Amino acid sequence: MKRENIDITKKMQYILNMRAVLNKDALFSDGTEYYRSPAEPKPGEVVVIRFRTQRNNVDAVYLVSGDKKHKMKIYKTVNGFDYYAAKIIMTDEVVKYHFEILYGWITCYYNHHGVSMELQDWFDFEIYPNYDTPDWAKGAVMYQIFVDRFYNGDPTNDVETGEYSYIGDISIRVDEWNKIPAVMGVREFYGGDLKGVMDKLDYLQELGVEVIYLNPVFVSPSNHKYDCQDYDYIDPHYGKIVEDCDGLLPHGDKENFHAKKYVKRVTDLKNLEASNQLFAALTEEIHARGMKIILDGVFNHCGSFNKWMDRERIYEGQPDYAPGAYVSADSPYRSYFKFSDENRWPYNPTYEGWWTHDTLPKLNYKDSPELYEYVLEIGKKWVSPPYNVDGWRLDVAADLGYSNEFNHQFWKDFRKAVKEANPNAIILAEHYGNPEGWLMGDEWDTVMNYDAFMEPVTWFLTGMEKHSDEYREDLYGNSEAFIGAMRTHMRALHMSALTTAMNELSNHDHSRFLTRTNRRVGRISYAGAEAASQGVNMAVMREGVAIQMTWPGAPTVYYGDEAGVCGFTDPDNRRTYPWGHEDKSLIEFHKKMIAIHKNYRVLKTGSTEFLWNDYQGLCYGRFSHDEHIIVVINNRDEEREAVIEIWKTGITRLDDTILERIMLSYRDGFTDAKETVTAKAGVLRLIMPAYSAMIFHHKDE
Repeated sequence: MKRENIDITKKMQYILNMRAVLNKDALFSDGTEYYRSPAEPKPGEVVVIRFRTQRNNVDAVYLVSGDKKHKMKIYKTVNGFDYYAAKIIMTDEVVKYHFEILYGWITCYYNHHGVSMELQDWFDFEIYPNYDTPDWAKGAVMYQIFVDRFYNGDPTNDVETGEYSYIGDISIRVDEWNKIPAVMGVREFYGGDLKGVMDKLDYLQELGVEVIYLNPVFVSPSNHKYDCQDYDYIDPHYGKIVEDCDGLLPHGDKENFHAKKYVKRVTDLKNLEASNQLFAALTEEIHARGMKIILDGVFNHCGSFNKWMDRERIYEGQPDYAPGAYVSADSPYRSYFKFSDENRWPYNPTYEGWWTHDTLPKLNYKDSPELYEYVLEIGKKWVSPPYNVDGWRLDVAADLGYSNEFNHQFWKDFRKAVKEANPNAIILAEHYGNPEGWLMGDEWDTVMNYDAFMEPVTWFLTGMEKHSDEYREDLYGNSEAFIGAMRTHMRALHMSALTTAMNELSNHDHSRFLTRTNRRVGRISYAGAEAASQGVNMAVMREGVAIQMTWPGAPTVYYGDEAGVCGFTDPDNRRTYPWGHEDKSLIEFHKKMIAIHKNYRVLKTGSTEFLWNDYQGLCYGRFSHDEHIIVVINNRDEEREAVIEIWKTGITRLDDTILERIMLSYRDGFTDAKETVTAKAGVLRLIMPAYSAMIFHHKDE
């Protein structure tokens, strides 16, 4: 054998030996304030980057950013760990960095992907200049309300049966609050309104809610209101009706031109102004309680009832309204829409609909500067006095225009308009898939967190797809898939977006999480309503809530989830809140978990590290340099042991460590009675009951 080959063999053996000695599990850094400060730097600011190793375990650590390599220095040694630091200057472009660790002949790298022997720079940490999200939104507890189904505070504004026609049939007033929604229930109204929200603010405050997110509340003919009729006004059926009249549609008549009562209610400026005033009073009361409020903005499309289109001829001939684009070729709103036939007026039905739905006219921003500016003004109007809303949730935001380039420009302008009116407002988008291109600091603040929360949690705990349309045995209890999905998708949400991302178990578009715990594929159209609540597992529901309230982001409770509401996907997920029939125990569990989330700062700002996992088992830590939360999940239908290396959160391995259990949920219930456990040399041994969640806390002396 040649001498050079012998040397290479010896070197490889040495590297293998060193790999056994180098404690790669002790290597850690991330984008939290504990490892990078300031967390949201401006160009020209000095940024301190930190890195952790086992004490005396490496020869050197370098911070590598672009073509610059900074040797890091130890600034403190605590609990058997060395903490390194180096400084860089923030530029006006995205700063990318990773760490290079030297030990003897070994060089390894650390980035979002963790430790590797070969550098993968696409996993580099990133800092975005001028990217700041409102502090109030970081880790805030949100509560989503589908207004028509929450609480009827004012029966005088209820939609009447036969008040108007929509999608081929008349509107229906539902008098039985607990009735299951019909499969085609878009015309059913249960009477929930803003007065109902006002009446239940005490309940929401006692629950621990910090932010109320309302599904659309602007004038609209549907109960979901994603088909806006007038962006300038709150729907009087949610607000206040001060001018009314007779005039339901005659039997068999489907022409809304004849729907005098509806026309009066939704076009009379006295009703519209009174409804806006009521909304202003609601936001004032919410703010007086120290809470925030977010509105749903549906700007991709409007509704066929919209005053700009007026397909239903509701506004035709009225003195306060210009003719709609459907009605007249001379309408000032003609450019707001795309018409395929320019010779069909009056009453031109050839406009483009979103996904071909003629009830959802697609808005044509590219060809209408007037529409573009109008919607920017709407964005400003509702975050300004007297309404002072605290932000927007943007429906199907990436679909707004006909190209990505156009969409990016619109959202840049929308952000400027909204932030100039209210710098502390949040812009939160509905988005499926990788959102990185929209989260550069000049468009959206954050997103509804499907990829890095709802979907991985649902697959792991239930094996169900989020609509209950599919069950996958290969993902049920698959903690490796859970960890892989979280690591991949959390990387796309850098820290400012991650800490404000809306973490939901359920919402108005997907089945109720409690229903998913029965692991049954189904929709109400063929499975029936009862199937949604058969065989549900309340202990798994509590496991989901335990993860929700301890995971990075803004935990968002969909109204009624906390009370035990079940339901398959839309429309069954929009059942009414069960006032008087609530699951009191589940509400109490939510209260206690929300209190835990709010009482321990590391749950809003701390680092996250996976500590242990196997089939149906998972443990992760949330931690700072001196405080630690340990969350352990056993999703098996049997008791089992877990051996967890909690030292990875920075807890000492030199001495015994006493942790306090602050929550235990198990098959038959839960308790927050405090108990202590002892970790030996940084290792915690637990006996986990079936279907359980345990949460432990430790703070260094």
